[in-house]
Amino acid sequence: MAASVHLILQPPPNHHRPIFRLRRRPVRCADERQALFSRIAPVYDNLNDVLSLGQHRIWKRMAVSWSGAKEGNNVLDLCCGSGDLAFLLSEKVGPNGKVIGLDFSKEQLSVASSRQHSRSKACFNNIEWVEGNTLELPFSDCYFDAITMGYGLRNVINFHKAMEEMYRVLKPSSQVSILDFNKSTDTFSASFQEWMIDNVVVTVANGYGFAEEYKYLKSSIQEFLTGKELEKLALGVGFAKSKHFEIGGGLMGNLVATR
Repeated sequence: MAASVHLILQPPPNHHRPIFRLRRRPVRCADERQALFSRIAPVYDNLNDVLSLGQHRIWKRMAVSWSGAKEGNNVLDLCCGSGDLAFLLSEKVGPNGKVIGLDFSKEQLSVASSRQHSRSKACFNNIEWVEGNTLELPFSDCYFDAITMGYGLRNVINFHKAMEEMYRVLKPSSQVSILDFNKSTDTFSASFQEWMIDNVVVTVANGYGFAEEYKYLKSSIQEFLTGKELEKLALGVGFAKSKHFEIGGGLMGNLVATR
């Protein structure tokens, strides 16, 4: 079984020493999905830009705004991938804040770390990359002022446990913002989304040599929760309020839940 290692990446020069001790924990994630995201890491950002015509950048800014992150906050980006949301959070919380980007893929974290080192903004020194398991977060209770998760909840093997962990590590009255594909209850929207995946997403991914890797999207959305089900899930684990917003013409959705 794979093990997660905190701080597997070297911090940038003049960066403070990590705030966590080295720990190893079993990663009980689906091995196939972990391997998939590791394989697509080198082309992940380019494909996102091409497939969404750059719109994913707008959706991610919306997700960060909905998180309520503020100057000086201690925030967490789950399933951080190559770091898009973590960089946006870093700008929100500033040099006096702290951002933890957590992912189960070393390859994705390596890309994120490389991007961090190539950027000149001083606030980006406040980001720390952690390899870990969303279902078993290595943080104490009520630790974070805000949490974001972009295109990650759909890929965990236990939605309920993931939400429980987010609730546990979030401070009272703080918010979690979860961006993902929207599982529409409208027949036309669902059919259009499937057509887009089959005829656009997979076709474009094939040009990068990753057609098989992107075919999983359709089944992962089919196995995901609708907006109403996500709202009920959040309330069921203890969140005081939850609201799901359809964005991107209904192709995407963002759950905002307040502890």
